Amino acid sequence: MDTKLPDWDDADARLLDEASALIAARGTRGLTIAELAREARVSRPTIYRRWPGTDEVVRAALLRQTVLIVAQLSTEESTREDLVAEVLRFSDLFREDLVFARLLEREPEAFTQYSLERIGSSQRVMLHWLEEAIARGQGGGTVREGAPSDMSVMLLLIVQSAVLSHNAVSSLIGANEWRAELTRAVDGYLRP
Repeated sequence: MDTKLPDWDDADARLLDEASALIAARGTRGLTIAELAREARVSRPTIYRRWPGTDEVVRAALLRQTVLIVAQLSTEESTREDLVAEVLRFSDLFREDLVFARLLEREPEAFTQYSLERIGSSQRVMLHWLEEAIARGQGGGTVREGAPSDMSVMLLLIVQSAVLSHNAVSSLIGANEWRAELTRAVDGYLRP
């Protein structure tokens, strides 16, 4: 799976950082082009030259946050155990990220709009990382056979469902137990 990331220059990165800060503070509905321009101390046309509207700014900001999280993951893991540990690390980093934590806590419906209605750029970044990690694990014999592209899609669905539902089920399962069960689910799926 080839994932082409946007080529964000320093100005784009600064605007997306400001957008992320606004989303973390006010949610997706609290982000407007006018407010972003004010916070970033740029004109609205400067923003409109990069993105046609608020939805595109939100999508770009969420993509950038995902890229920053995935950049913290190992690209050297070669065993199933390493892959499981990194998937759990991703879930921790995702839930601890100020933007995603805010959305999970106060605006979970945003994930329906920006993640669940279609496979977006943020998910493609994760799919690319998973596919490569699965292929490395298969090369070492610790991950079962199968098309890494297909397996990465199913693994994304498992992890995405668990992470996005974590708050909803937190009264039914403790944090440590949730983590242990997600570990078993991911490990069991990948085990030869």
